[in-house]
Amino acid sequence: MFWRQLAKKFTGFSSFAFTSQEKKFSLDELCVLTDTSKRTVRFYIQNDLMDRPIGQRRGAHYTERHVEQLLAINKWRKAGLSLQRIHELLRQQQEPEDFLPRRQAGQVEVWSHLTVDNGVEIHVESGQAGLDPEQVRLFFQRITALYAEIKNKEE
Repeated sequence: MFWRQLAKKFTGFSSFAFTSQEKKFSLDELCVLTDTSKRTVRFYIQNDLMDRPIGQRRGAHYTERHVEQLLAINKWRKAGLSLQRIHELLRQQQEPEDFLPRRQAGQVEVWSHLTVDNGVEIHVESGQAGLDPEQVRLFFQRITALYAEIKNKEE
């Protein structure tokens, strides 16, 4: 559906094929679809922010995955994220187990739980958060005060 909507926007591309086969895009088409310059696409590829094209030279083409990668990068750039942070996020999507703490069978964790209001809860594992008990207590006090302040502004 998404690709059909884009095709309506950008007519005149001969390689738009809406079949069950994988869609292929030239560099020019990729740039138009994602509002990105060729130079920027090459920079992102060179810095491992996105996958290399499939094939080489004139036979090289891009797929929906490349479009999705560029759209995500553009979204994060507009949100003010650095290229280094974007690289970390993209790597996290590909290898999430490397970014999550590994839990072992029998491992004991102590979680602090704060119910701020109906439907609003905060859970903190002080070891993973790097907070001592006094910092957790202060955090909960400030969260509670901030929530009350926000709630009072609405009323």
